[in-house]
Amino acid sequence: MKPLRLLLDQMLDVVVASQLRSQGYDVVRLSDLAMSRADDDAVLTESIRQDRILVTLDDHFGDWAVLPLSSHPGVLRVKSNPATSDRITDLLLPFLEAHGEREFTNQLIIIRETGIRWIHTAD
Repeated sequence: MKPLRLLLDQMLDVVVASQLRSQGYDVVRLSDLAMSRADDDAVLTESIRQDRILVTLDDHFGDWAVLPLSSHPGVLRVKSNPATSDRITDLLLPFLEAHGEREFTNQLIIIRETGIRWIHTAD
């Protein structure tokens, strides 16, 4: 099975990327693409263009008034307080290991320490 292809939003640092890569995930950071200051619409467009699941801490992904989600490879929004690299990967790694790529399509998934919420965003 091919590794999950992930696009990390700008607030996720090189430590998170390295930990995900060490577990076999295909990871690209927005800063690798010179998109550190890109707006949310450009970030989502790039995720779709590269067919990568977007991993973000940004609450705007899922606010349909700000950025409506339609057809996309998936958006994982991690909510952790504090949002340290270790806490983020502690939430992400078990979740990613438990789910296959097809499950993410057209889903906004909010991952918290208290649970996971799946929101279907398009048909």
